[in-house]
Amino acid sequence: MRREDQIAEARKLLGFLDNRTTALADDIYRNPVSDYTCAEQAAREKELFFRRGAFNIGLSALLPNPGDWMTHDYAGVPILLARNAEGGLGAFLNVCRHRGARVADGSGSKLRDFRCPYHGWCYGLDGALMARPDERSFAAAERATHGLTGLPVAEKYGMIWVSPDPAAAFDVDRMLGGLSGDLAAYGLENWHHYETRVLRRKFNWKLGVDTFGETYHLQHLHPNTVDPLFHSNRCTFDAFGPNHRMLAARKTFDTLRTLPEHQWDVFDNTVVICVLFPNTVFTYQRDHVETWHFFPGDKPDECLMYVSLYIPDPVETQANKDHWDRNFNLLMATVEMEDFPTCEGMQVGFRSGAQDVITFGRNEPALQHFHKNVSAALAAAA
Repeated sequence: MRREDQIAEARKLLGFLDNRTTALADDIYRNPVSDYTCAEQAAREKELFFRRGAFNIGLSALLPNPGDWMTHDYAGVPILLARNAEGGLGAFLNVCRHRGARVADGSGSKLRDFRCPYHGWCYGLDGALMARPDERSFAAAERATHGLTGLPVAEKYGMIWVSPDPAAAFDVDRMLGGLSGDLAAYGLENWHHYETRVLRRKFNWKLGVDTFGETYHLQHLHPNTVDPLFHSNRCTFDAFGPNHRMLAARKTFDTLRTLPEHQWDVFDNTVVICVLFPNTVFTYQRDHVETWHFFPGDKPDECLMYVSLYIPDPVETQANKDHWDRNFNLLMATVEMEDFPTCEGMQVGFRSGAQDVITFGRNEPALQHFHKNVSAALAAAA
């Protein structure tokens, strides 16, 4: 986030604290409960956002070196990403062109090629078919046309985006809608991946994104964990196309009043939360970055997600490792024990018939913005 934007957001937060308010929408917004329960809408979301669209994978730190590779199956399409010997990043359908077997599982490093476990067809890190046993039996099927099927992939601002659709085309800056400068300012190209954890929960994927869309709930849901650290119901909101950014104020934020603006350490006294539409939550907290990636499950009531922790320097001592383990465990305990059980209860409640709509207040502009953009995208694709 650029320094001038940090100062501008900090001024807003000081005003909110003085006036006991927060960023406000023009009106309330009534969102249909069916957005979270309708099987037809869930199928349309899968097709639009997770089959034909592009989404963020995480930071480039997931694949920092030539020979690094990883598979990605969260969108329901088998994706393989690999960094070649020259450092370029490629994405492919993880499907052998002979009989359709997966050519890789999991992730790894220092790899030179991918070998299909079924018949041994061999592919380079660039997806090209390099060799196959009994070559003469396949002479009529030219190697040049039987490499792994490539996917559109882009690496920018130290982050990775991909589309599962081989025919798709996308522009990262256009997708970010003005948020590019924010992401560029973090210098994410130099960060390091610490750990990724995968979760499956019984709520709609959009409820996962909603979890990070307001600070109104902090004092009620997190009285002993998050609320002692942050001001409840006090945050900024700025829209960038379908994306948005929020800054929430830590309880230490008032200390900025004693300093001239050029000495303000805004990051040390806030958390920055960005939603990269449609399904990624990027958070910057003092000394680390988290990315949350939410995907629909087999039913509207199911969600598959992964969260990754990134750090500015590699871990070199046991004390460093212990520090990051404590941070990650605390983060996960909070969402696992407080946020996500509440979301699962909400999902059950949506099926009860108690109401046809849920109401987002004026103090929840990020939730309004996110759901309006989901609805607009679905309408445009109809």
